[in-house]
Amino acid sequence: MSKFKLQVQEDESHADVWHDVKGASGELLTFDQDADARAKLKELYPVLVKLEEFAAGPKRTRVVSVSPYADIDDERDK
Repeated sequence: MSKFKLQVQEDESHADVWHDVKGASGELLTFDQDADARAKLKELYPVLVKLEEFAAGPKRTRVVSVSPYADIDDERDK
């Protein structure tokens, strides 16, 4: 079963650099449902999300589906 995480692009001049969104404790925010992840994204980044809805700027937020085995794959590629 996939989980979902949030990512944000903090500098629009570097379109290829995305950062995972972490909670107050410093841990990666993950969600079981896509809708829950999107709701949190709207809560944390309301201006960016609203701009994207109206195509008033570049895409700077996203919800990413992650495999429960993503950590294993990441370690293998290092």
